[in-house]
Amino acid sequence: MTIDITELLRLEQAGWTSLCDGTGDAFYGRIMTENGVMVLADGSIRDRDGVVASLRDAPSWNSFEMTDERVVEMAPDTAALVYTGRAFRAAGGPAFVGAMTSVYVRQGDQWRLALYQQTPVPEAE
Repeated sequence: MTIDITELLRLEQAGWTSLCDGTGDAFYGRIMTENGVMVLADGSIRDRDGVVASLRDAPSWNSFEMTDERVVEMAPDTAALVYTGRAFRAAGGPAFVGAMTSVYVRQGDQWRLALYQQTPVPEAE
C-alpha cells in the first residue's frame, strides 16, 4: 500500500497553521502519540506534555512555507514526511529555515505524530 502524501501534508500544514493562530498547544496535544517527541533546532527534546506546555505561551508565527516535500514509507502504517520549512515570526526578524522530518503512524483511521525533528539550515546569502 502506497502512502498518499496529500493527507500528511494537510496535517503538517494544519500544525503550522495552529502555530500561527495560537492553538498549537491544543493541536499537538491532540495529534501527537502518547510517547511522541519533538527534537528541536535549539537541541531540546520534548515529550508531548513538554510540547503542549511550551506552546501555551509561545510567540506565534506569522506565516510559513513548505518546499521539497517527500514521503518516506517506513511500514504500511508509518511514514516520514521530509521537507524544507521556512517560517516567519509575527514579531518580525529573520526567517527560521529548517530541514524538517515528521514521522506519522496510523492509529485506527487517524494519522498521529510520533516524532518531529528540525535541523536549522542557514539562509543563502
